[in-house]
Amino acid sequence: MAVIDFGGVKEKVVMRREFPIAKARKILKNETIAVIGYGVQGPAQALNMKDNGFNVIIGQSKKFRKDWNRAVKDGWKPGKTLFDIEEATQRGTIIEMLVSDAAQKAIWPVIKKNLNPGDALYFSHGFSIVYKDQTKIIPPEDVDVIMVAPKGSGTSLRRNFLSGAGINSSYAVEQNATSRAEERCIALGIAIGSGYLFPTTFQHEVYSDLTGERGVLMGALAGIMDAQYEVLRKNGHSPSEAFNETVEELTQSLIRLVDENGMDWMYTNCSATAQRGALDWKPKFKKAVLPVFNEIYKRVKSGAETRRVLTTCGKANYQEQLAKELGAMANSEMWLAGKATRSLRPREAAKKTSKATKGIAGRKKN
Repeated sequence: MAVIDFGGVKEKVVMRREFPIAKARKILKNETIAVIGYGVQGPAQALNMKDNGFNVIIGQSKKFRKDWNRAVKDGWKPGKTLFDIEEATQRGTIIEMLVSDAAQKAIWPVIKKNLNPGDALYFSHGFSIVYKDQTKIIPPEDVDVIMVAPKGSGTSLRRNFLSGAGINSSYAVEQNATSRAEERCIALGIAIGSGYLFPTTFQHEVYSDLTGERGVLMGALAGIMDAQYEVLRKNGHSPSEAFNETVEELTQSLIRLVDENGMDWMYTNCSATAQRGALDWKPKFKKAVLPVFNEIYKRVKSGAETRRVLTTCGKANYQEQLAKELGAMANSEMWLAGKATRSLRPREAAKKTSKATKGIAGRKKN
């Protein structure tokens, strides 16, 4: 492992140069990796591993025709590399649980009865194991329980893989039945195309992940955008102006500077007026939202957010309700303005976006 200084705190990480793909192939040469679920993370992880030369099969319920058909379109062959969940679990030696958290609870009885001693049970989220009192997912003692959690969506994982980059991932070993759990875990992290891997625990991963999704990464970002857009519109600004000042400038300019060299770098590349205003208002925003983040973390740690997910996402009509909620967002004035704004971007940028999207959908046939 390499030792890296993260702001004065030294951490051990696994780099691809010290754990090359050839080493991962050697460790997993006799394994059949059964990816259970072809929805969000499943396609990206499965295709990346297949492209990297690993023995991968898919387990997907035919009840969800959209996901089954997507797997077929991506080149997985029914009866050869594409099976129902039970058969895939029987065939696999590493079982990757990549269905939704609520669905993991539902399919666990089928998974559990088909696990063999020495198998590895793999997760990309600590949810089911950490909140086992609610999910009832308690693995048998004779299997490895491991996790690789990419710090990004399946879409980004696949896109970065096709471009030759990678997404950073955390990894953890919860149960080491074979004495090979850690090497299997790291090898899988390399196999799916991680940029680098950093160690964590199932508990730390799920606490940070649930907090991040509800906070900066998704919930807070969307809420802050809504608030600023609403204030600008109420004060007479056009939808185009309000959207550009709220979203477009952030996603197409400023966040890219943050990505390159950090927030201070972005500040130094903005006007003195922008710098001064940002530095003055940053503490006020922190003071305003800190109580909200404390509440989020408290609810995550207590399991309250887990109960919300399991009770809501497990309902029979959940997909219909979700479609309504997402539809309301898509059809709001701000995001309709965003659709119009994206259509006006320079043609070359549009071509790059289209090319990347095609690649994610399976441009690289296997």
